Amino acid sequence: MAQIGIPTPGRNCKDRRVARPAGRIRLGSVEHLRLFCLELLETHDPYKPSVIDWPRLDTDTRRRITSLPIWDIAVQTEGRAGLNVKTFGERRCAGLLKEAVDMNAFEETRHKQVLANMVEFYGVPLQPEPEYKVPRDAEWAFMVTGYSECIDSFFGFGLFDLAKSSGFFPRELVDTFEPVMREEGRHILFFVNWVAWWRRNMPWWRRPWFELKVLSVWLFLIWERIGTVRTVESRGNAVDNNFTVTGSKQLGVNNTFKGLAEICLKENNRRLAPYDTRLIRPVFVPAMIRLVLRFMRDEPETA
Repeated sequence: MAQIGIPTPGRNCKDRRVARPAGRIRLGSVEHLRLFCLELLETHDPYKPSVIDWPRLDTDTRRRITSLPIWDIAVQTEGRAGLNVKTFGERRCAGLLKEAVDMNAFEETRHKQVLANMVEFYGVPLQPEPEYKVPRDAEWAFMVTGYSECIDSFFGFGLFDLAKSSGFFPRELVDTFEPVMREEGRHILFFVNWVAWWRRNMPWWRRPWFELKVLSVWLFLIWERIGTVRTVESRGNAVDNNFTVTGSKQLGVNNTFKGLAEICLKENNRRLAPYDTRLIRPVFVPAMIRLVLRFMRDEPETA
C-alpha cells in the first residue's frame, strides 16, 4: 500500500518570510494570526488521492463497508465544504490568512476526492451529486462549515476509533484514512482560532451582528442534527445529516451513549494534543457532552 507521510507539527514548513512567533501570545494579536495560519500550513500532508493504493478487502469486509448508509452524505458534505471555504478565501481574506484558508479549501476538496476514489474502487453506488451553489454570504457559509466540522469531527474521532478497535475497518483501510482524520483536527483548530481572532479585530459595530450570526449558525446546526443522540442509540436505518453518527449503529460494537461519548472526549483530546498549546481548542461540543454526562446514570450495554 502506498505510504502517506505523517506530518509532525512545525517540521513541514515551506520557506516563508513570516516566522512562527515565540513566547506567549495574546488572542486577537498579529502573533495569534500568524501562529494559527502557520500551524495549518506547516502541518500540511502533500499526499495525492490519485496514488492511494486501496487495500483489497475480503467479501464480508467489503460488504460491511459498502453497506454503510453514509457515503452519499460524506461526499456531498465535503463537496459543499470545499466550495464554502474556497469562496470565503476569495472574498474575505488576504495575505497569510488567505494562504491558510486556500490550503483548508484544497484539503476539503481533496477529502471529497479520496471518498470518491474509494467508493469507485469498492463499487459503492452513489446518488447523483447535487449542484454545489456558490454561497451568497461567504462568512456565513464558512462558519456553517467550521462549526459543522467541530460537531462532526468530535463524534467522528470516537467512531473512527471504535471502527478501528472493533476490527470493523481493517488495519490497511484505517491507515489509508488516517490522514483525513488528522486534517479534520487541523481544520477545526484553525477555525476556532480564526473565530477568536476575528472577534477581537472586527469593527465594534459589527460585533453584535457577528454574535447573532454565530447564534443563528448554531441553531441551524442543532436543528439539522436534532436527532443525533437518538440516532446513536437507534437500531433503525434512518439517515441523519450528521453522517459520522449515522453509521455508528452499523459497527456491531456493544456500547452505550455514555461509553461512546467518553471515547469521543478521549479521542478529541488525543487528536488535538500534538499542536501548539498556545492555540485554543474547540470547547462547545466537548463541554456540552461533559455536561450531559454529569447528569446521566450508568446505562446497561446494549446487545
